[in-house]
Amino acid sequence: MSTVESSKPKIINGSSGYVLEDVPHLTDYLPGLPTYPNPLQDNPAYSVVKQYFVDADDSVPQKIVVHKDGPRGIHFRRAGPRQKVYFESDEVHACIVTCGGLCPGLNTVIREIVSSLSYMYGVKRVLGIDGGYRGFYAKNTVPLDSKVVNDIHKRGGTILGTSRGGHDTTKIVDSIQDRGINQVYIIGGDGTQRGASVIFEEIVRRGLKVAVIGVPKTIDNDIPVIDRSFGFDTAVEEAQRAINAAHVEAESIENGIGVVKLMGRYSGFIAMYATLASRDVDCCLIPESPFYLEGEGGLFEYIEKRLKESGHMVLVIAEGAGQDLMSKSMESMTLKDASGNKLLKDVGLWLSQSIKDYFNQKKMVMNLKYIDPTYMIRAVPSNASDNVYCTLLAQSAVHGAMAGYTGYVSGLVNGRQTYIPFYRITEKQNHVVITDRMWARLLSSTNQPSFLSPKDVADDKEKPMSALLDDGNSSNGPVDVPPVTKEVTK
Repeated sequence: MSTVESSKPKIINGSSGYVLEDVPHLTDYLPGLPTYPNPLQDNPAYSVVKQYFVDADDSVPQKIVVHKDGPRGIHFRRAGPRQKVYFESDEVHACIVTCGGLCPGLNTVIREIVSSLSYMYGVKRVLGIDGGYRGFYAKNTVPLDSKVVNDIHKRGGTILGTSRGGHDTTKIVDSIQDRGINQVYIIGGDGTQRGASVIFEEIVRRGLKVAVIGVPKTIDNDIPVIDRSFGFDTAVEEAQRAINAAHVEAESIENGIGVVKLMGRYSGFIAMYATLASRDVDCCLIPESPFYLEGEGGLFEYIEKRLKESGHMVLVIAEGAGQDLMSKSMESMTLKDASGNKLLKDVGLWLSQSIKDYFNQKKMVMNLKYIDPTYMIRAVPSNASDNVYCTLLAQSAVHGAMAGYTGYVSGLVNGRQTYIPFYRITEKQNHVVITDRMWARLLSSTNQPSFLSPKDVADDKEKPMSALLDDGNSSNGPVDVPPVTKEVTK
């Protein structure tokens, strides 16, 4: 693979419609690199494993629900240790950086990358980059070893610090080159991984033996292809605590309404799953599903109906929902943060006030309590499920780097750890598909109206549907294979 071709998809075609969207390898632009026996074969922890190493041709299908006569479809390379590695233990000088907002599990991923490098591969030199991308050239580094990271998984946040923005490709790669770093582990969301992809391209252009590996992080679960992002399970679990508090408040007063605002700038996965898990929610509003306030079938009419029926109700709203209903003249509609995300007004406060105004006009008694647990959820340590998941992500990332793979993220696809090329992670955002079964299950659970007209439903059904209808996740739907500019064979 030449430096010009490094950004183009690396596709391997097989029989029966098999397509492997492969990830780059150091030997694509540095042919003739020496290989070494994988030290795991002498690791006592792996002595009980029947098969130490993943077969070179193992892959994982993106779409698991298929028709008997259909093509085998798109696959990704299976993650795991390889028999040969492209780095000697003493040669490795790794670094880890965390970027973007906080998310449960960041410290667990850091801990497991350090521990995997140390215990599995005997690596002694690992640096933490302090404060996100700008930390490469503007801040001190933090030496990391097993003792430093031993207990950090019990804390929320990230011991390395984080920030938005600050991406200067030339300065970052200069720093990597000057420090002699040859493995770069980048933990962050889609914007962060776009930055990682650019860093990878510059490293290829310079012909450096440096592996660039991403660990996808987003509490909103809006990264495509992967089953879920780490921290999501914890976020849903913590969100239930806020919903329970809102339910207790609403139940305890006359015509009580509990309004809970949850994270979800563009995708409503946390709100949807927390609503389904809690079973105390009467209405869930997400960015993907438009709603209206006044008139027949509107939100106000539904709230009034629920209060008359049961005397209380709980409403969950994702932070990105209803933004179109708020004043178009609001300055925040055009402002963005350092990561390029649109700055949103607090839809929870706006909706709470709108509900109060409606019932004041009707001279109907109503008591509303508004709860915003956003930053409390982001700051907690990860739960047991996410801790296990973070371990798998980190170990898979390290195995891939040692095997010479680069320009990829470590991710879970159909329950299997895989290596996914950067362009698939950054091509779009993952959204709740409101014509899938998962959203229908939520509507059945809450008994809320869909707030959609027949035209809205028809328009949405014209969009690409999820092939795996049961997960409410559009990322597993049919995806057009990017154009192949060059046949890649093995």
